[in-house]
Amino acid sequence: MSLEPLDANQPPERFYRGGAKIDRFRGTAKGPDFRPEDWVGSTTKLAGEQRLGLSRLRDGRLLADAVAADPVMWLGTAHIAAYGTSTMLLVKLLDAGQRLPVHAHPDDAFSGAYLHRRFGKAEAWYIVDGGTVHLGLRHDVDRHSLADLVAWQDTTALVGLLHEREVEPGDVVYVPPGELHAVGRRVFLLELQQPEDLSILLEWHGFALDGQRDGHLGIGFDLALQAVTTKGRSTEDVDRWILPAGEGDSILPAESEPFFRLEKRVVDGRIAIEPGFAVIVVEDGELKLTAASGSTLRAPRGTTVTAPHADGAITVSGAGTILVCRPPRP
Repeated sequence: MSLEPLDANQPPERFYRGGAKIDRFRGTAKGPDFRPEDWVGSTTKLAGEQRLGLSRLRDGRLLADAVAADPVMWLGTAHIAAYGTSTMLLVKLLDAGQRLPVHAHPDDAFSGAYLHRRFGKAEAWYIVDGGTVHLGLRHDVDRHSLADLVAWQDTTALVGLLHEREVEPGDVVYVPPGELHAVGRRVFLLELQQPEDLSILLEWHGFALDGQRDGHLGIGFDLALQAVTTKGRSTEDVDRWILPAGEGDSILPAESEPFFRLEKRVVDGRIAIEPGFAVIVVEDGELKLTAASGSTLRAPRGTTVTAPHADGAITVSGAGTILVCRPPRP
């Protein structure tokens, strides 16, 4: 087996603008608008789609098919014993060409009970280009009042309910399931998520979206809004979820550890990355990846790679910054 470089995987005609920053990051020609997400190392399909969202390897196989055919090689026996054959991870590059709508994601319990899906959707962001983010209610909100704001599409009031923070490159943000949030215009981030595409959209005015039809996961807003946290969060709560730039083996807030891990390494010479399935993103510089299995890969800025467990430890040499996205520790 070898390290698997991944081409961009940007589903077209999404409901919000973006994509140019992904093109620049990857060093590819500028493409059309409304491609704001690059689904990296994805074994997850867009909601309602049969294949869209799934990543392909360079040999043409879907990554999902490759993992299913040899899960031990890709994931390792400890991961399979703990979690089965799911990679437990969805990684995206996200370029907010406009502010995203106020929305939330269900947790595992709600998803299992009402959507018949294994996972909800916790997520975390690593900020590449900074700006404004909105996360968590500033005060308790009555669920009926929230439903009224959705019905009226009072977008000013909806976003005004949330804490607003400025984030810088290298900062990290954890978004627990149920918490209302939105990404501000011009923010470019790397996103780690549970492997589902489940969003409850409270806002759709001004977006290429029929929210009355598509905003409630197909179960109606009366039920979908029960997955949304209506409890106000303190400044201290939000401080736990938004951390300043750091580096090392685990840079995300501690609450995210049951769902995913993110390592950030600044390379100036040579470092080693421990074995295990990973999605690797080169944030900047010019690096060379060498797996214990013998495969090597030149990796300039914008390179994205899947690393199978069977590749063993990976040596990274050169000068630059590398981000290693992993599932939860078995």
